[in-house]
Amino acid sequence: MSVTCSVVHNQEVSATTDGGLTQREAAPIADKNKRSMRFSILKGLAIIFVVLSHAGCPSWMARFVFQFHVPVFFICSGYFFKTRYLDNGLKFMGRRFRGLYLPFVRYSLFFLLIHNLLFPLGLLSERYGNDGGGVLHPYNLQQFCQRFWSILFNMSGYDEFLGGSFWFFRALLLASIGWFFAFYVLRKKCSRVQDWGITAVILCTAVAFASWQTLMGLRMTGVAQGGYRELTGLAFIAIGFLFRLYYERLPLNAWSALLSFALLCAGAIWFPGSMGYKHTFLQFLPLIPMGVLGFVLFLYLSGLIERRGGYLARLLSYIGEHTLYVFAFHLLAFKLVSALAVFYYHLPWEKMGSHTVVSETKQSSWFYLLYTLVGVFVPLLWMHVYKRLKMHFRRT
Repeated sequence: MSVTCSVVHNQEVSATTDGGLTQREAAPIADKNKRSMRFSILKGLAIIFVVLSHAGCPSWMARFVFQFHVPVFFICSGYFFKTRYLDNGLKFMGRRFRGLYLPFVRYSLFFLLIHNLLFPLGLLSERYGNDGGGVLHPYNLQQFCQRFWSILFNMSGYDEFLGGSFWFFRALLLASIGWFFAFYVLRKKCSRVQDWGITAVILCTAVAFASWQTLMGLRMTGVAQGGYRELTGLAFIAIGFLFRLYYERLPLNAWSALLSFALLCAGAIWFPGSMGYKHTFLQFLPLIPMGVLGFVLFLYLSGLIERRGGYLARLLSYIGEHTLYVFAFHLLAFKLVSALAVFYYHLPWEKMGSHTVVSETKQSSWFYLLYTLVGVFVPLLWMHVYKRLKMHFRRT
């Protein structure tokens, strides 16, 4: 399933890219005296497409979106990697764990604690599940403890339905750590090699190992879901860092955006790929170039929206600054629309347990749009109300 820069003023959300950016550190794109919203808008667009991909949209649309929506976040993380962290590895690791591991544990344990309570409410069902026929069951004490253990020590064990996108936290954390150590060691051992050369070595190595893994059907022992997502995430982080080094030399304009869109359409038709962990080599092969094309397209669109300003720019920037909450709760928010679908189609209430959406809505031309709107804005509304109440009680 599909896991988080004006990450500038939001520590938790910033960690879904590369935590705690300042205006100066966002150069060259945000190197002016005023704060740039470009990457916040880009992330806002990306998270909307993440939610859309889970909302029961038409298959052609899903194939198009899955090529780039999550890779964009990994590329952003690489773009905003600061080489000064190489002199303070503990600080870098601390930011990564605070921004990725701790939110993962907090939200995973929340869904674990309420898991059994959701069955009497119909939000989870032992009869209705995903399209593949899989269903969930209430946990006994041993199962509860095992999942608690897995969440803490393996960043797995989260709710497969309501926390299905939580793999993103683990993949970005491990890919970031791998990137840091690889870059640090190569810089020390190959002091005469420039940063672009070091990055190219890391990128080629990650692609080679991901190719080997998908060709031979291998799994990375000890890493939940086999490590494919972590390897591809490492490759995308390296690509993001290269974007930072050479951004000013790249022809990012309307023509490159239009070409990227056309190639993404062709890829969705003939060579669809995604970061799904069960992948063949032929499905992996187009993922890297398509992820890059998606980033180029989003980068151009976000710049265009920023220049025009207005309500749309501010709205997308706000969404982009709070992607963590959308990642964590959009599948739970979908249940509101599923309740409407149950009444609309006169279905049994237990159908609410369908994942990710009520199957009957996939025949509709508009339900997936409603799922997307609710999946994006309801988590933001919850968090806004929670913060207001928290501030209110602190004052009283």
